[in-house]
Amino acid sequence: MVTKIGILTVSDRASRGQYDDLSGPAIVDTLTTYLSSPWQAVYRLVEDEQPLIEQALCELCDDEKCALVITTGGTGPAKRDVTPEATEAVCDKMMPGFGELMRQESLKYVPTAILSRQTAGIRHNSLIINLPGKPKAIKQCLDAVFPAVPYCIDLLEGPFLTCDDTVIQVFRPKS
Repeated sequence: MVTKIGILTVSDRASRGQYDDLSGPAIVDTLTTYLSSPWQAVYRLVEDEQPLIEQALCELCDDEKCALVITTGGTGPAKRDVTPEATEAVCDKMMPGFGELMRQESLKYVPTAILSRQTAGIRHNSLIINLPGKPKAIKQCLDAVFPAVPYCIDLLEGPFLTCDDTVIQVFRPKS
């Protein structure tokens, strides 16, 4: 069975074609190195508009049945950065530990990591994770939180994700 993973890039300029989306492909590249189980990316690109972000998240979770949805962009303090608000609006439960760990990891590289508001939450049977918009930060943040992602998806009764242990060590408690 192929697991669907949603990739949502939130960017005014990329959605207008003013520059290429580098962040969405960076997520795909990172997941390709991690995952050994079959998966398929379901890609969306939207402007920094909360209703559009909410709609894309709902489509990816409810219609596409993505077990995991990873967003990039819109997590800063600027007025148009509303990805965390959109995520909170559509989630049943918030998972603040993801954002806490990503900020902690990012602080190793830049002091402005405290300005990032990435978060994570659960919508029905889907895990949504908000990442920053910079490709380099995407890998750093995913390296930090991904070891817990497959087990979280297990707990949501989603597909069993396997990873390349030489690339990333996932954690599942021993029964």
